Amino acid sequence: MSPSLFSAIRNGLKKTRDALAGKIESIFEGRPVLDEDTLDELEAVLIQADLGVAATASIIDSVRSRAARGERLDAKGAMDLIEQELIAALGSEAIPLARADAPPAVIMVVGVNGTGKTTSIGKIAAMLVSKEKRVILAAADTFRAAAIDQLEVWGRRTGCAVVRHQEAADPAAVAFDAYQAARARGVDYLIVDTAGRLHTKSNLMEELKKIKRVIARECPQAPHEVLLVVDATTGQNAIAQARVFNEAVGVSGIVLTKLDGTARGGIVVAINQELGIPVKFVGVGESVDDLKPFEPDQFVQGLLRRE
Repeated sequence: MSPSLFSAIRNGLKKTRDALAGKIESIFEGRPVLDEDTLDELEAVLIQADLGVAATASIIDSVRSRAARGERLDAKGAMDLIEQELIAALGSEAIPLARADAPPAVIMVVGVNGTGKTTSIGKIAAMLVSKEKRVILAAADTFRAAAIDQLEVWGRRTGCAVVRHQEAADPAAVAFDAYQAARARGVDYLIVDTAGRLHTKSNLMEELKKIKRVIARECPQAPHEVLLVVDATTGQNAIAQARVFNEAVGVSGIVLTKLDGTARGGIVVAINQELGIPVKFVGVGESVDDLKPFEPDQFVQGLLRRE
C-alpha cells in the first residue's frame, strides 16, 4: 500500500482510533496486575467499538491467559496483543474483485437506502477505469428517476456507458440488456445498480433474486460479485442487514461507507467474524479517491496505532 493510501485510511479511522486507543491506554495505565475488573473494562470498550462478540471474546481470552501466567501487560503490550488478534481474525491480505473467465465480470451492488450505494458504484467504476479497465454501468434502480440521473452523472464523469430504461421499468430487464451490451462490446466489468430497499421487505428482496437469476441465465458464473454497501455509522444494524441480504442473494463482499464519520469502525471485524463475509472496500471521505481497497493489516494499524 502506498503511503498516501495508508494515510487516507488512517485519517478516516481517526474517530475510532481516538476512542478505542485512548480508552485502552487509560485502562492499563498504572495497573501492574491484571484483574477481572480490568478485563471487564476492556471488554466494554471493545464492544462499544463494535468489534463484535467473537473478536472481543478472543482478545479477552488472550489477555486472561497472560494474566494467569503471571505476565504483566502495559498499555503498549495490550495494544500489540489486540493488533495481533485482529490481524489473525481478518487475515493479512486484501481480497481483490473476482474476475470472469470470459468478460464481462458482473458486479451486482445491493444495499438499503442512504448507504451511498450509487456513489460507491461510481467510485468503484473510477477505480477500475484508472486501471485501464472498460466498464459499463446498469441503472437497474428504476424506482427513482434521481438514481438513474445520478448514475448517468457518474457515467459521464468516469467515461463509462450507462444502460438505462425509463423510470419504473423492470429492473431485471435493465440488467439483461446491460449484460448483452457489455458482452457485445467486450468490456471488462458490468456494474449493476439496484434499488435501495429495507432488508425487512421480503417482496423487494425477491426482486433482487430475480435480477440475479436473469444474469445467471446469461452466464452461469454471474454475478461474479454481489457487493453489499453498508453505512459504518449504523454499527450493529449493519450486521443485521448483511445477514438478510446474504441469505437472499449470497453477498460476496462488503463496501463499508462513511468510516470516517464514526467511532465504531470495529464493525469491519464483527461483519467478518460473525458472517464470514470479507470487506472489500472502505469509504473514508467524500472525494472520488476516498473509496479504498480494504487491506486488513493496514486497517488494524490505522485502528490502533497513534503514530
